[in-house]
Amino acid sequence: MRNHLIPAVLGLAMLTAPALALAKSDGGKRLNVPRDQWLSPSEIAEKLSSQGYKVIEIETDDGAYEVELTKNGTRMEVHVHPATAEILVGYDD
Repeated sequence: MRNHLIPAVLGLAMLTAPALALAKSDGGKRLNVPRDQWLSPSEIAEKLSSQGYKVIEIETDDGAYEVELTKNGTRMEVHVHPATAEILVGYDD
Protein backbone atom coordinates (compact mmCIF):
# COMPACT_ATOMS: atom_id res chain seq x y z
CA MET A 1 0.00 0.00 0.00
CA ARG A 2 2.84 2.39 0.67
CA ASN A 3 3.91 2.29 -2.98
CA HIS A 4 0.51 3.68 -4.00
CA LEU A 5 1.07 6.80 -1.92
CA ILE A 6 4.39 7.71 -3.52
CA PRO A 7 2.92 9.02 -6.82
CA ALA A 8 0.35 11.08 -4.92
CA VAL A 9 2.96 12.60 -2.63
CA LEU A 10 5.29 13.35 -5.56
CA GLY A 11 2.42 14.89 -7.51
CA LEU A 12 1.52 17.12 -4.59
CA ALA A 13 5.16 18.16 -4.18
CA MET A 14 5.38 19.05 -7.87
CA LEU A 15 2.26 21.20 -7.64
CA THR A 16 3.32 23.09 -4.53
CA ALA A 17 7.02 23.56 -5.34
CA PRO A 18 6.48 26.50 -7.75
CA ALA A 19 4.31 28.29 -5.21
CA LEU A 20 6.92 27.79 -2.50
CA ALA A 21 9.64 29.04 -4.81
CA LEU A 22 7.64 32.19 -5.52
CA ALA A 23 6.97 32.74 -1.84
CA LYS A 24 10.68 32.48 -1.05
CA SER A 25 11.92 34.49 -4.02
CA ASP A 26 11.50 37.84 -2.28
CA GLY A 27 13.01 36.61 0.97
CA GLY A 28 9.86 37.57 2.85
CA LYS A 29 10.75 41.25 2.43
CA ARG A 30 7.48 42.42 0.92
CA LEU A 31 5.93 45.23 2.89
CA ASN A 32 2.33 45.30 3.97
CA VAL A 33 1.88 48.89 5.12
CA PRO A 34 -1.75 50.09 5.11
CA ARG A 35 -2.22 52.85 2.55
CA ASP A 36 -3.45 55.34 5.16
CA GLN A 37 -0.02 55.11 6.85
CA TRP A 38 1.95 56.00 3.72
CA LEU A 39 3.76 59.31 3.55
CA SER A 40 2.90 61.39 0.50
CA PRO A 41 5.39 61.52 -2.38
CA SER A 42 6.23 65.11 -1.42
CA GLU A 43 6.98 64.03 2.18
CA ILE A 44 9.20 61.23 0.85
CA ALA A 45 11.03 63.72 -1.40
CA GLU A 46 11.47 66.14 1.50
CA LYS A 47 12.93 63.48 3.80
CA LEU A 48 15.32 62.21 1.13
CA SER A 49 16.35 65.74 0.19
CA SER A 50 17.25 66.41 3.83
CA GLN A 51 19.71 63.48 3.53
CA GLY A 52 21.42 65.03 0.51
CA TYR A 53 19.54 63.23 -2.28
CA LYS A 54 18.09 64.98 -5.30
CA VAL A 55 14.80 63.24 -6.11
CA ILE A 56 14.00 62.88 -9.81
CA GLU A 57 10.91 60.65 -9.83
CA ILE A 58 8.74 58.76 -7.36
CA GLU A 59 6.42 55.86 -8.22
CA THR A 60 4.67 53.15 -6.23
CA ASP A 61 5.96 49.61 -6.77
CA ASP A 62 5.13 46.37 -4.94
CA GLY A 63 4.09 47.96 -1.66
CA ALA A 64 6.88 50.52 -1.55
CA TYR A 65 7.94 53.68 -3.27
CA GLU A 66 10.41 53.32 -6.11
CA VAL A 67 12.51 56.46 -6.26
CA GLU A 68 14.92 57.63 -8.89
CA LEU A 69 17.45 59.98 -7.35
CA THR A 70 21.00 61.24 -7.38
CA LYS A 71 23.58 61.90 -4.70
CA ASN A 72 27.10 63.22 -5.27
CA GLY A 73 26.61 62.80 -9.01
CA THR A 74 25.58 59.14 -8.77
CA ARG A 75 22.18 58.24 -10.20
CA MET A 76 20.27 55.51 -8.34
CA GLU A 77 16.92 53.78 -8.36
CA VAL A 78 15.94 52.63 -4.87
CA HIS A 79 12.92 51.34 -2.99
CA VAL A 80 11.79 53.43 -0.05
CA HIS A 81 9.63 52.41 2.90
CA PRO A 82 6.30 54.18 2.42
CA ALA A 83 5.79 55.06 6.09
CA THR A 84 9.34 55.96 7.16
CA ALA A 85 11.12 57.09 3.97
CA GLU A 86 13.94 54.66 4.82
CA ILE A 87 15.85 53.41 1.78
CA LEU A 88 15.29 49.66 1.62
CA VAL A 89 18.57 47.94 0.86
CA GLY A 90 18.04 44.60 -0.88
CA TYR A 91 14.33 45.11 -1.52
CA ASP A 92 13.67 43.08 -4.64
CA ASP A 93 10.84 43.91 -6.98
